[in-house]
Amino acid sequence: MLSRRAFLRTSLQTSTLVALAPTVPTFLTRTIQAAQPERDGRILVVIQLDGGNDGINTVVPFGDEGYAKHRKVLRLPSERLFKINNEVGLHPEMGGTAKLLESGRLAIVQGVGYPNPSRSHFRSMTIWQSAKVDLPRFKEDIVVEEDKAVYGWIGQALDEGRRPADGSPSAVFVGDGTPPLAFRSHRCTTSTMTRPEDSVLTLPEEAPLDSSQSKSGTDLAAFVRRSTLDAYVTSARMSDVLHVKDAGVTYPATGLAGRLRVVARLIKGGVATRVFYTAQGSYDTHHVQLTIHADLLAELSGALKAFVDDLAAAKLADRVMVLCFSEFGRRVQENGSHGTDHGTAGPIFLAGTKVKAGLLGEAPKLLDLQDGDLRMTTDFRRVYASVLRDWLGLPSRSALGGDFEPISLFQV
Repeated sequence: MLSRRAFLRTSLQTSTLVALAPTVPTFLTRTIQAAQPERDGRILVVIQLDGGNDGINTVVPFGDEGYAKHRKVLRLPSERLFKINNEVGLHPEMGGTAKLLESGRLAIVQGVGYPNPSRSHFRSMTIWQSAKVDLPRFKEDIVVEEDKAVYGWIGQALDEGRRPADGSPSAVFVGDGTPPLAFRSHRCTTSTMTRPEDSVLTLPEEAPLDSSQSKSGTDLAAFVRRSTLDAYVTSARMSDVLHVKDAGVTYPATGLAGRLRVVARLIKGGVATRVFYTAQGSYDTHHVQLTIHADLLAELSGALKAFVDDLAAAKLADRVMVLCFSEFGRRVQENGSHGTDHGTAGPIFLAGTKVKAGLLGEAPKLLDLQDGDLRMTTDFRRVYASVLRDWLGLPSRSALGGDFEPISLFQV
């Protein structure tokens, strides 16, 4: 026979009491709160760079002879770059990212891709999100395998771990549209927050505790209500999330920064979700790339720096790691429209206090190409294997469809 506390803890883990909200009495609320374990687990935040980021003009190999040869219009002057070493530098608009690197909070994995790369946005993104390189046929834009949907690497990995004890979803997508395929699994509970950054950016410092009275807090409050037990989400609990401050950090007034600010508030407010996911686009720079790409990288860099600094000020930085990826890089040779076309390999960024800072992996050579594209030097599944095993403490074999040697990405 279970004790009342054991019953409550089990119910929280399986979310079976959700249907009772908001009728759970106050004494039960207090007991549930007392049953909560300390939420000190590690968190992964994924930023998806939609459209295919030009990694060559992001992490710029200015010392490679092939850079000047293949990039006439798009070549960035080396004196404007944030130099990493005598061969490589960051784009001039990535000042915030450069500061993360300088302070030991940024790792850059070079030449990341997969065998037999696809230049289709949809197919390549599906490969990255499912970790399945040999995809089955497509049917009405849905990937199917023996009439079964393909599952995502994050969702499958979370299936093998414990669910958040406070009833929060295991994974949360912050942005427009449906959750990414990366979350799809048999059991993983997920939630989507659509444009909550608009609410948080305008949230008054002393908004009413009752979220129904606060128009600016509606989206965020609604998420907290539907993602956790109402018995646990009392007005005080909601206030914890809605009124979390930015710890003296100023977020840029951009869409990505707003979404990351929401993620930071949820983490600081104690929501026990393990994986947060958002996206920034569009990096599909076929035309007039210089200005467009500079603006995108400035937004990414500023948002990422503010987010990491915010968590550091809140003394939570050691728990959170950010992974930035794109479905493919761009062609080495610029096109006739002052842009670049779909390519293959590119860099991955990892930000946090526990990463092994600096350039990791082998840089592809711009004069040793394969069909005009960069040769992959690191399989992305090796990065995922490290993130799952060494960061989240989850097995990776089922999620990745095989055994892949993890890269050493994190400090011991």
